Amino acid sequence: MTADAQLPIGVAIIGGGPAGLSAGLQLVRANRRIAILDSNRPRHSATLQSHGFLTRDGTPPLELRKIGREEFEAYPTATFAQAMTREITPLSEAEALAVGFPDGIGFRVRGTGIRGAADVEFISRRVLVAAGLTEELPALPTIRAYYGTALHSCVECDGFEKTDKPLVLIGETSDLFARALLISRFSSDLIVFTNGADTVRPEQEEQLARIGVHVERRAIDDVVGERAGMTGVRLVDGTVIPRVGGFIRPRWHAPVEFLGAQSVERDDWGLIRVSDQGETSTRGVYAVGDIVPPGPQQLIIAAGNGARVAARLNMDMIRGALGVGQIDA
Repeated sequence: MTADAQLPIGVAIIGGGPAGLSAGLQLVRANRRIAILDSNRPRHSATLQSHGFLTRDGTPPLELRKIGREEFEAYPTATFAQAMTREITPLSEAEALAVGFPDGIGFRVRGTGIRGAADVEFISRRVLVAAGLTEELPALPTIRAYYGTALHSCVECDGFEKTDKPLVLIGETSDLFARALLISRFSSDLIVFTNGADTVRPEQEEQLARIGVHVERRAIDDVVGERAGMTGVRLVDGTVIPRVGGFIRPRWHAPVEFLGAQSVERDDWGLIRVSDQGETSTRGVYAVGDIVPPGPQQLIIAAGNGARVAARLNMDMIRGALGVGQIDA
């Protein structure tokens, strides 16, 4: 459908990944006018296959998104805009009431078209942020050459394929210990590289040693390999430790600059805090998916959470319209 700023919609969804698409599908099936704005920059675009998604195990993530978009767009009240969300501004209560939003809550959502698409503008009763996260990988020169093939970030998604192989876990954050425990289910030959960071406590290192996991604290120079794939990790002192793959713990960033002056509460990792209903600290703005605690998750979990928040968001709008009855978008 063509974007029409004069036609108010129920929900503008920022992000067309599994969480956003799942929420969009549920909401159009609730007879809501829904727009999804997607910048086509998925966090997992380097991954060749997605796993653990019932009926779609092994499907490339981009193919999964394509199928989801087609299902969403099959509904007459669905709009999918290829656009980078630029600005979300709240309407005044008077403006929201004037366009038919009975509880006086609404937003103006503007996006810049990408790949030749037109700019878009929507007047929306609610906003659902499902924009996902951006990743900052460890600062190693050739790490991206192996990311998505030999190296991954999601243990639950890609651990099975690494069974019984000599693996690495590279990261500089305080949750390396827990991740190492997860990976130990797949390989008894695991080395945790902290790259010089003091992120594994001595007692944790002792516990890992008891299950055969070694902690390497020396700084890393680079990941090394051949055309066929990764072959090891080279330390700054020149030592090369043979490894064929493993996992990275990126640092994650929530790209919500488009919210402007509407500050939303975040946790210590920068993720957006939400209520049990999925609503942020800003009334009318919801969030779901990787961008909320605990962070990145399997695609099927993100999709399920999208459906769950959509149901609660729909009920929020129903309750807000009771006894008012102008336009219940």
